[in-house]
Amino acid sequence: MRFFLGLSAVRGSILGSMAGLSLAFVALQPASATEGTAVFADPSKIAAIGGSITEIVYALGEEKHLVARDSTSRYPKAALELPDVGYMRALSPEGVLSVNPTGILALHGSGPREAVDVLKKTSVPFIEVPEHYSHEGIIEKVRIVGKALGVDAKAEVLAKELDAKLTAAEKQTALIKERKRILFVLSIQGGKILAAGSETAADGMVKLAGGVNAVEGFSGYKQMSDEAVITARPDVILMMSNAGPPVSDDELFGNPSIASTPAGTARKLIRIDGAYLLGFGPRTADAIHDLAVSLYGGQVTD
Repeated sequence: MRFFLGLSAVRGSILGSMAGLSLAFVALQPASATEGTAVFADPSKIAAIGGSITEIVYALGEEKHLVARDSTSRYPKAALELPDVGYMRALSPEGVLSVNPTGILALHGSGPREAVDVLKKTSVPFIEVPEHYSHEGIIEKVRIVGKALGVDAKAEVLAKELDAKLTAAEKQTALIKERKRILFVLSIQGGKILAAGSETAADGMVKLAGGVNAVEGFSGYKQMSDEAVITARPDVILMMSNAGPPVSDDELFGNPSIASTPAGTARKLIRIDGAYLLGFGPRTADAIHDLAVSLYGGQVTD
């Protein structure tokens, strides 16, 4: 999740207080070329950064290795008992190192960049896990996490299991001819819609569930003009629950640009837990199925 808002303010406050302390940590920690590490020499106390990373560790049955998590790691429930080292995109080296990890397993995109650079220069091995919003990307994450923990065989079993589930989930909408146009709304700021373009987790999920991203022409999450929202002609609005400032149905459908779309006219809105919908981890096949059913109902085949 997760997720994406308010980072500039947080980043500024963190970097201001971090500047002196970060250098102190680097000076105190013996330098080590940890980049390029694929396997932790000592996996006894791992700090997991990224909700899907934590979920994969639990799915592998290797949670005994975890000494901490980040604030996006809210599943499974048992993970909440671990110390929280902060939001994955607003980390401080001091917070992560305070749990004395023997390794840091972080999802690509963790930040801010300055904090990650500091962590990579310490003696604690740092393994970064790539993030690709696709079927193949999930399988890759499982294998990399398994290798890092020294449980390649278990990871291969889980990878094959998830591969089969994802393939089955994607096939459920294969026969649907009229694809729904989906507008993923991250938030509403000053009456303007902040929506998901290409190369985002939301775009990846919409496609896996048999939908079409109504947004074209930009990548990432950007604010759209009223005219652009109307031109996108979404059939359905998709939003996260349990992530970021809530937007009520009345606020959403009271927005003039949304009200002028087919989704606004029909008041068609789907809300799904953010970590579940956009996690791209062990639960994604189930999330694909749930989103597909919400979009197409009885047209979804088992």
